[in-house]
Amino acid sequence: MKRLPSKFSANLSLLFREVPFLERFERAAQAGFDAVEFWWPRDESVDSVETAIRDAGVEVALFNLDAGDMAAGDRGLLSDPQRQAEFTDNLPVALEFARHIGCRQLNALLGLELAGLSREDQLELAVSNLRWAAREAAKAGVAILIEAVNSFENGPYLATHTSDALDLLERVGEPNVALQYDVYHMQRMEGNLTATIRRHHERIAHVQIADCPGRGEPGTGEINFPYLFDVLANVNYSGYVGLEYVPTTADTEQSLGWLRSPAALAR
Repeated sequence: MKRLPSKFSANLSLLFREVPFLERFERAAQAGFDAVEFWWPRDESVDSVETAIRDAGVEVALFNLDAGDMAAGDRGLLSDPQRQAEFTDNLPVALEFARHIGCRQLNALLGLELAGLSREDQLELAVSNLRWAAREAAKAGVAILIEAVNSFENGPYLATHTSDALDLLERVGEPNVALQYDVYHMQRMEGNLTATIRRHHERIAHVQIADCPGRGEPGTGEINFPYLFDVLANVNYSGYVGLEYVPTTADTEQSLGWLRSPAALAR
């Protein structure tokens, strides 16, 4: 049997959506998850989320900084000069929240290319904001992560390939800025998943998974997850693997069969 990464976290922005957000923490714990992750909870107070986390007794592997209204198409605030105040206001709140719940990784979505601004000017602003965020986060022992996402569903995002995200890491130049590697997004954009993991595993602080092309649970698409998990084990990846998929089943519990019986993924 292929080896599995030892730690999985449930992304509660996509899993357990059959119940309200604050109830998903307990649902995840009941399903056997020790850790969770989520996008910035714009519709809930930070205090209520913290209470739900503590009541469920789960660890938070990662959460996103405020990326704007995701449902309306926003994909981050870092590169939009008109939304600078939203970003700078959110960071200290997020860092305090992270301190309270013991989270040590925050994912920062970059934003979309905007009409009337050059791509390079937007990237320069993103780099400046990331550098500031990283230095503030370092004081709290927190890392800032950058991910590339696919353009098919997300539009003209500023980092659509692994090389884009890695270039930004170099430009920011802070030791607590790392790569979040999303298997689903990168299978859509470039493939070569395991080759990329082998080459850049030292820069990868968090992995997220969903099958491709439908973004369902492992086993519903084209990705060879047993092989991918074996590569993660072989490079001694020790971080969490976030389950950021949309269940194809009637409820989230039914979609976890692959995790209960990894042999079901064998091809």
